[in-house]
Amino acid sequence: MTQESEKKQRRLGVLIGGSGLIGGTLAHYFKSKTPEEFDIRAPSSKKLSIRNSQDIVSYLKRVRPDFVINAAMASLDSDAQLAFETNYLGTVNMARACSALNISYIHMSSAAVLPHGKNITEDNRLPLSPEMTNYAKSKLMAETTLAHMGETMGLDYTVVRVAIVYGEHDHKIQGFHRLLFSIADESMPFLFTKRKVEHSYSNANKLPYFVHHVLNHREEFSCQTYHFIDKDPVYLDELILKIRAYLELKKPREVYIPYSLVRLGKFFLDLLTNFLGWFGIVSRLPPEYMFLRDMYQHQTLSSEKLALFRSVDPAPEEDIYTRLPSLIIYYLTRWGHLNLITRYKNEFFADSLEEDFLYHPEGLLESIHKDSIAPFAELVEAADEESSHLSKR
Repeated sequence: MTQESEKKQRRLGVLIGGSGLIGGTLAHYFKSKTPEEFDIRAPSSKKLSIRNSQDIVSYLKRVRPDFVINAAMASLDSDAQLAFETNYLGTVNMARACSALNISYIHMSSAAVLPHGKNITEDNRLPLSPEMTNYAKSKLMAETTLAHMGETMGLDYTVVRVAIVYGEHDHKIQGFHRLLFSIADESMPFLFTKRKVEHSYSNANKLPYFVHHVLNHREEFSCQTYHFIDKDPVYLDELILKIRAYLELKKPREVYIPYSLVRLGKFFLDLLTNFLGWFGIVSRLPPEYMFLRDMYQHQTLSSEKLALFRSVDPAPEEDIYTRLPSLIIYYLTRWGHLNLITRYKNEFFADSLEEDFLYHPEGLLESIHKDSIAPFAELVEAADEESSHLSKR
């Protein structure tokens, strides 16, 4: 069988939003775990802007994929126009393109479209209202239109909702990682929640296995919405205290701050940021502050529909607690390198090269010139072989 015919057997997919935590995890999985089965293209926004319908048409017309995965999203605190164009119009225009090409469309959505409560099913969406955040409103509208297109136009789509996502390789400090950062940076003096408030969590490392399964079983998953979450919900206060224990910190103190007091504090912080703007000082509260109310209310998602996936779950016992040690080491190392957190710098990534670079740069430069600037032997050998091959022609 020729190499060209082997390539034709691989399914070609386009992944939108490959630079984020979810998109990046999906791209890494398909390129490293399934190279014989899938060929994944993850164009940057310069090559394909989901906000530009002509970009979508031109790119998909040229590439002609077998499926599209949309993991793109605007920032949580984006204004109405950006949230609408990215989270809603981009989603719909991509769906229109998939419908025209008669290919599958996997759309990543969010628990922000769901009400508070326990064991919330896939059908329990919030009613659309002007008071919703731009993020939640645009995500809810996108899900509604996809369902309408599935019913009226036969769009082959699957919506995958995630809750609080955790995983490595998130270059932004957001979601669960914002919580981890606040504790590590000792900027959370007390517990901004109530006792035993439960939330669902989503393991980013497991998500690609589910998407892979969804792509291989389109009849079962077509025109369906699934919650992708860990089996067991998590008590927020217990998680915070567990992180505190790992880091051997004294803060946050085990004092529960009522939501009324938190709202008052946020009001004064908003006034302060506006006041600083008068002096040309740009300051913004983290976008997660819009979800402070969620820290005081339950939101656990039903995993009943996801139960069939358990048979292909690569690590059924893995959850946020078993992943905490590796997540802490990864992010504290990264934030230390970026000088965002200095408390744990030496503990997590100190080595002799860093010491030499800081205090003995002349000696380090001399030793590198002496031992570490020769051409790579493997590449020299490869270049010689290629040169010899060309001379024999």
